[in-house]
Amino acid sequence: MMVERTPVLDTLTYVFLLAGICVVGFPIFYALTAATLPLEKVVQVPMPLLPGDQFFVNIGAAWSEGHLGRQLINSFIMASGITFGKITVSMFGAFSIVYFNYRFRQVAFATVFCTLMLPVEVRILPTYEMAANMFGPLQWLIDTLHLGAVVQWFTGNEFEVSLEWSLLNSYTGLILPLVASATCTFLFRQFFLTIPEELCEAAKLDGASAMAFFWRILLPLSTTNIAALVVIEFVYGWNQYLWPLLITTTPEMTTAVIGLKDLIPQADDLPTWNVAMAGALLVMAPPVLVVLLMQRWFVKGLVEREK
Repeated sequence: MMVERTPVLDTLTYVFLLAGICVVGFPIFYALTAATLPLEKVVQVPMPLLPGDQFFVNIGAAWSEGHLGRQLINSFIMASGITFGKITVSMFGAFSIVYFNYRFRQVAFATVFCTLMLPVEVRILPTYEMAANMFGPLQWLIDTLHLGAVVQWFTGNEFEVSLEWSLLNSYTGLILPLVASATCTFLFRQFFLTIPEELCEAAKLDGASAMAFFWRILLPLSTTNIAALVVIEFVYGWNQYLWPLLITTTPEMTTAVIGLKDLIPQADDLPTWNVAMAGALLVMAPPVLVVLLMQRWFVKGLVEREK
């Protein structure tokens, strides 16, 4: 195989690559530097770009002032629950669409796929209304049919039907409305379509049930895909802002991304941007660690298929 040598093009490629790294990395470097400086230096204009010696002091201040301990736990539970829920629901949904021949299955897939055009921000109000009272539709039906009046007419006693189940300020409320994922369902469907039909036929000949075929064949083959989606969905769940802002009203259930705004100096406060930057680094650390630790699996899941 002949390799074409293009030194000028290679040089330009490296120049653009380094420029992109600088553009992306400079805000992180700036935050890291600010987190190491004392207050009197961080308010200078321009701020010094040489790191200081107050990093652990600022980290401790951000941890205590922002109450980040509880918030990081809440964010981890939320991100882990969303990741597990999205992958589980999507795998079973794609398994149903690909391997079961039932009426309107393509319509079902098209309906799921169309939800890509409806992000959380578009359906935030009805989702919040549902989370505020999961029995809301049932309560509406009871009130519409006047079932309380019917029971009162039969028994002669006053009777009022009131059903309420709120998901506000709960891990269920943080996780459950976000577990559906059209993107994951589509990716798993496309992967399942690449698996040879002979595997399914061989499993049937061996007497394996549908779920045995799923657990023993499809799930092991989907390991790299699952690993890649774990990284994507964990970062997605960790960075959620609007939904936790609406669903939580108590400090005990606040997530780290929401709590980080409490560290941002207000108009009449001291400009403690060093503490705010230290808090930003703490909040950013878990998803960065997940990406770094699973980088090999992430790349492998995007470019390879285990067969």
